[in-house]
Amino acid sequence: MGLMTRPSALGPRSSFLGRENDPWRWASRLLAVSVLVPLAVIGAAWVSVDTGTWQHLGATILPGLLGNTLSLVLGVAAGTLLLGVPLAWLTSMCEFPGRRWLDWALMLPFALPAYVLAFVFVGAMDFSGPVQGALRTLFGLPPAWSFEVRNTFGVIVVMTLVLYPYVYMLTRVSFLGQGRSAYEAARSLGLGPWAAFARVSLPMARPGIVAGLSLALMEVLADFGAVAVFNFDTFTTAIYKAWFGFFDLRSAAQLASILLLIVLAALAVERRYRARARFTDSGRGGSRRLRLRGARALAASLFGWGVFVLAFAAPVSQLALWAWGAIGDLDARYVDLFVHTLTLGVMSGVLTVIGAFVLAYANRYHADASTALSVRIGTLGYALPGSVLAVGVMLSLTWIDNRVADAVEYLTGDDIGLVLSGTVIALLMAYFARFLAVAYGPVDSGLERIRPSIRDAARSLGAGPWQTVRRVYMPMLRPGLLTAGLLVLVDVMKEMPATLLLRPFGWDTLAVRIYELTSEGEWERAALPAMALMLVGLLPVILLVRKSAR
Repeated sequence: MGLMTRPSALGPRSSFLGRENDPWRWASRLLAVSVLVPLAVIGAAWVSVDTGTWQHLGATILPGLLGNTLSLVLGVAAGTLLLGVPLAWLTSMCEFPGRRWLDWALMLPFALPAYVLAFVFVGAMDFSGPVQGALRTLFGLPPAWSFEVRNTFGVIVVMTLVLYPYVYMLTRVSFLGQGRSAYEAARSLGLGPWAAFARVSLPMARPGIVAGLSLALMEVLADFGAVAVFNFDTFTTAIYKAWFGFFDLRSAAQLASILLLIVLAALAVERRYRARARFTDSGRGGSRRLRLRGARALAASLFGWGVFVLAFAAPVSQLALWAWGAIGDLDARYVDLFVHTLTLGVMSGVLTVIGAFVLAYANRYHADASTALSVRIGTLGYALPGSVLAVGVMLSLTWIDNRVADAVEYLTGDDIGLVLSGTVIALLMAYFARFLAVAYGPVDSGLERIRPSIRDAARSLGAGPWQTVRRVYMPMLRPGLLTAGLLVLVDVMKEMPATLLLRPFGWDTLAVRIYELTSEGEWERAALPAMALMLVGLLPVILLVRKSAR
């Protein structure tokens, strides 16, 4: 009897994983294509090259772009390592006054977009700002005395203060996974505190350090707003100037392709390194901490709180003062800005979460080589600068619009013009490709918690594939789906390059308003939309803090 019932139990499961999986596989491939097509279009821009333009760029602009980009990457890499790794060690492995507060407070700079901290830094430190004014008054300096803040060092400092939490968070997780057993074993073998840290704990945490550093440097390469505030030319600012300054979309695409190659090369190096790395977990993350006393405890507290004040408390305080002084600017225009920002965020969140579920579900239950490749391509977008995706999306939609317009004019004689280019559709495409990876993580983690036996039980009770998804998976995945949607919503609201390049006429957002005001030096007036974005940005930080606490 048992032998007769067993094949029938396996029948639905076999069918579920066989013939009926084709829609999921094909959907995952289409999602991968939606990310890949804009990148391929950017590469195709080299089919036709204006040699005169590139001779001029090569002689005047390109060396400076490469030099600025390299100096920024190296400077921020050094800065984030010097802040993130020691702070991670102190908060995860040591005990000192204020450590419990610093555990989560050091993640708060995540809530500040880089371009917000940049204009606060410049506005506060510039010639007419409160810092230089106070120094002239305090030390009796001449009224014309000043120092320059818009330089390479200034932009490196700002980017470091914004991005060190990537290194801090992932390195801290690595240290907590080690516990103190390996460190104590090294000490018992005669190594001093610094030698045990450098020769044992630090190498074991290297995968987390590399992962955090990679995320930080990807943000450096993608940044537009902060470098624009400092008038510091990089590839992202050059793409914007080529597009809107010279109205040369082809040159913008060719510049974008160079930046794309740099990003892909960095990704390849990072993945090759992490493929060789091994994460070690001693299973003793809860062991007792190393208690610091006297001058060491004081130095640890001052270091942690000093970084927190510079990266978050002081900028937010200055931002609040400016926002209060500019409260009279609040009018109906800000309602439109907020509605546009929220509408784009919600639409992008819904579309991106759906795409993330399709990718994660296909990869978990219908996995094969093509599906795994689709997931890798589909989640590539977060490493790509928004300006690169914007150029690719615009070129793709312009080509489609021209073909459709030609066909309609041939059939009807009417010129319908551009239908997709310059619309919200272009923005949604760029957001989807950019933030699909953001939504994929929480959705995939949620699927990991659902045992296959639950799916099999639903199938044995007669539920079809779509019923199983709708009535079993969706309710159980609700927390992960909401988290993914929230993360995408916040990222879209803060996104500046893609929004600035692709927004339709009249569809300004809070981020665009900040760019317009800061480009005119209106720091105080820019504080109002910046405060709104900062408050929204606290939502994912709260999620990170709660996850870190667990």
